[in-house]
Amino acid sequence: MNRTMLKTCTYGVMHLTVAIIVAFALTRDWRIALAVGVVEPVVQTAAFAIHERLWSKAGDIPVKTLCGHGHGPAAPDNA
Repeated sequence: MNRTMLKTCTYGVMHLTVAIIVAFALTRDWRIALAVGVVEPVVQTAAFAIHERLWSKAGDIPVKTLCGHGHGPAAPDNA
């Protein structure tokens, strides 16, 4: 298994664990916590895929047009 796949798998386990712990802390019910802990990462993965698709369609929109002022690379020292 390459490092990227291993990192993805360990992140998935961490995400699942955190989701279950947070759901349990809020509900004090293991059944609900497990249900949320399993469903939330699946929904989050789908949402991320949609986000990535929209992001790639947006192309290289400069940050300046999004917020009204520049956050691009720093100006050269002699500018």
